[in-house]
Amino acid sequence: MNDIPFTLRGYHDLIAGLLARGYDLRSFHDADPAQRHLALRHDIDQSIHSARAMADLESANGWFSTWFVLVRTEMYNPLSRAATGHLRAMRSAGHEIGLHLDATYYGSETDLQAGAAVECRILEDIVEAPVRIVSFHRPGKERLGGDTPVAGRPHTYMDRYTKLIGYCSDSRGAWRHGHPFHHSALVQGSALQLLTHAVWWVGPDGRDARGRLEDVLSERIATLDAELAGNNEVWRARRQ
Repeated sequence: MNDIPFTLRGYHDLIAGLLARGYDLRSFHDADPAQRHLALRHDIDQSIHSARAMADLESANGWFSTWFVLVRTEMYNPLSRAATGHLRAMRSAGHEIGLHLDATYYGSETDLQAGAAVECRILEDIVEAPVRIVSFHRPGKERLGGDTPVAGRPHTYMDRYTKLIGYCSDSRGAWRHGHPFHHSALVQGSALQLLTHAVWWVGPDGRDARGRLEDVLSERIATLDAELAGNNEVWRARRQ
């Protein structure tokens, strides 16, 4: 069980293994640090399509999680027809949608707070539901800890979620802070925030982290190719 591969089947076995160890799924809003509560978090950095596949696996098992969406990114467009459909389907299946906020777009704390509020409203329009929580995208040290909300909403790097509650992440496609099954929270019987990124888990088996990113790039190129062909006769003729 400790050698779980980075595949969808592996992700299933990971969550099933945590639940078998006495954990109960909880949202960020009702996770009790003193209990075996598991808050599943996903930052969507590269692909909403991959996120949907992972969310569907969770839904099929009766699990729920929180998915954080970038509004400002070159990697995907959450307002596209396909992305909006995926996000609304995920929300309808019982998952929560939160804002993944890139603070580097904003020069001051005042700008950050105002910009985050705007981004939350945009995302609320997309998913047709309130955005109640934020996670920072690649946060600097100044964003870690504390108890200051963002646009009136909690964020996942507050002390409550990273110090009072255990924190474990698959950053860069590896468990760089130790495997979740060996986390101190499990030993102590306390709550755990588990951050995973769908990009590392979705796709053909046997792919390493770089290969997963190559797959995302190929997917993006194929999408743009089809979009160009569907809207431009010059490109459509080139493909024929």
